[in-house]
Amino acid sequence: MADTQPTEMMEEDEPFFSNLDLFLFSLIAGLLIYWLIFRKKAEPIPEFKKLETAAPTTRDTSFIDKMKKTGKNIVVFYGSQTGTAEEFSNRLAKDAHRYGMKGMAADPEEYDLSELSRMGEIDNSLAIFCLATYGEGDPTDNAQDFYDWLQEADADFSGLKYTVFALGNKTYEHYNAMGKYVDKRLEELGAQRIFDLGMGDDDGNLEEDFVSWREQFWPAVCEHFGVEATGEESSIRQYELKVHTDLNMNKVYTGELGRLKSFENQKPPFDSKNPFLAPVTVNRKLNKGGERHLMHLELDITGSKIRYESGDHVAVYPINDTAMVNKIGELLAVDLDTVISLNNLDEESNKKHPFPCPTTYRTALTHYLDITNSPRTNVLYELAQYASDPKDQENMRKMASSSAEGKAQYQSWVLDSCRNIVAILEDLPSLRPPIDHLCELLPRLQARYYSISSSSKVHPNSIHICAVVVEYQTKTGRVNKGVATNWLKNKMPTDNGHKATVPMYIRKSQFRLPFKSTNPIIMIGPGTGIAPFIGFIQERGWLKEQGKEVGETVLYFGCRHKNEDFLYQEELAQFEKTGVLTTLNVAFSRDQAEKVYVQHHLKNNKEAVWKLVHTDNAHIYICGDARNMARDVQTAFYEIAEELGGMSRPQAVDYIKKLMTKGRYSQDVWS
Repeated sequence: MADTQPTEMMEEDEPFFSNLDLFLFSLIAGLLIYWLIFRKKAEPIPEFKKLETAAPTTRDTSFIDKMKKTGKNIVVFYGSQTGTAEEFSNRLAKDAHRYGMKGMAADPEEYDLSELSRMGEIDNSLAIFCLATYGEGDPTDNAQDFYDWLQEADADFSGLKYTVFALGNKTYEHYNAMGKYVDKRLEELGAQRIFDLGMGDDDGNLEEDFVSWREQFWPAVCEHFGVEATGEESSIRQYELKVHTDLNMNKVYTGELGRLKSFENQKPPFDSKNPFLAPVTVNRKLNKGGERHLMHLELDITGSKIRYESGDHVAVYPINDTAMVNKIGELLAVDLDTVISLNNLDEESNKKHPFPCPTTYRTALTHYLDITNSPRTNVLYELAQYASDPKDQENMRKMASSSAEGKAQYQSWVLDSCRNIVAILEDLPSLRPPIDHLCELLPRLQARYYSISSSSKVHPNSIHICAVVVEYQTKTGRVNKGVATNWLKNKMPTDNGHKATVPMYIRKSQFRLPFKSTNPIIMIGPGTGIAPFIGFIQERGWLKEQGKEVGETVLYFGCRHKNEDFLYQEELAQFEKTGVLTTLNVAFSRDQAEKVYVQHHLKNNKEAVWKLVHTDNAHIYICGDARNMARDVQTAFYEIAEELGGMSRPQAVDYIKKLMTKGRYSQDVWS
């Protein structure tokens, strides 16, 4: 620390301030506080938030008071990143009605969860937690505060009865970590688990896991609380329809960002509730041939105050295909431009509408609702009543049941055949539900996440995306298209003379370059898994330009054909030429009779790989497919550790796990 002795010392009894000084200081401080308070009150609310969320300035964070006021005895908290856990929570809250109880779904971010210690104040009370695990064992954004609080909590939860259903993917190292942690932690704090932890696996059939758990859960609840099922199997509506005939169209929602006249009107900070409309400046095809379309987009974030780091994700909000929306209107014989509101029948609910209202059916189906994914079993169950053919009705109810035959039929007819709601309506001509009930049942259209393929050190005002356009033929002969990638494909820099924009925000990641630039890095990313590594290499190049010493930078990349889909070939060649990229290994899987993948190249270079990892403290990064590639690469590392490290398989597994714990083996994978 620098030596900062004052040049003159004060006398021991000399006052630091005179009376006049104190008076002036107090006056200035008072005026400053007054100015800050009233200035803050006068600041305009960002237009998107004001219109979209209409959040009150003060809100009741007591879920206990709300439950008492509304006669609820079951609360279902959800930790949801993509909407599935929230959807399951709503289903459980509705189920409660069928068992003589009353439930409410709740976002933990909106309530004070220390009140869980007060659950004993409500008779026959139960807290259910539907918690997804995000990334490498992380809580979802809306459950982060709850997770942080629970780690430090020293509460008495002896009056709390609970159960947990966890959502995850077993191809990930930390499978269902959030659900497991909360289940264990609540028990440690004295809470009583009334039913076993449910484990939902998105690598298998998440819907089936949930339905099976739920079918056993409710009888256990009935037995525990001494209640009986009401026998009421009819549909329970959560919202009522109001048709507007004389509403000023300026008050009607026309899309997530329809009310923003231009992107200049936007106010930071930008997040999931207030995305930034980023202009598209570049949209080019990356691959030279083949049937697929791989694209590189650049989004302009100039003036947005958005900051990102290499390895972060960009979330984008897409819109549905117009032809699909029109087809629903045609099949159900409705005017999609009818102005409607769906109003919650529970007036005390925080969620007044399933999507921003008033709006039109066209807007709801275009901007707010998921019409491209296969509907879950609860949607089939509730729609079954509208099938005029008894056989259709029976089949739909069977597919929504927990019977082995029903599960197999749902798997085959809906999931394996990739039938979305349009295909189901087309293939069941007797099924013609009211469009308002369909809009109530369909889940919300969610943001899509992409690994950022740029470094903010090199591109502080733009975010780059690398993606493959999803398009495939189903078993029924239909062509299904990925909602986000096909929408992005058509986002050219200028659209009819206007700037094309993409609503987006940043989600921070733990996928980070080593703190020390001298650490070597081994990057493994086939296909679009190369995205974050382009950012990593750019950043290492920037560090070298700043005069920093940079460790070895090694890339293992895989594609199908050298002449078709060698992504960023010219950029990688330039990085090699300048010495930023020390070693480039490319596996062209289909350029020879026998397929060659990145894991084969790893094993071919096993001595160099082992030296980097075991001796030189290298960091390993894997990006891409979780189900096959990431698993095969991990196995390759086990085999290298066994052969060159003289380890048994259990020792090799433990060795890699320790690298993960130290942050030296990181994965950014999807399935």
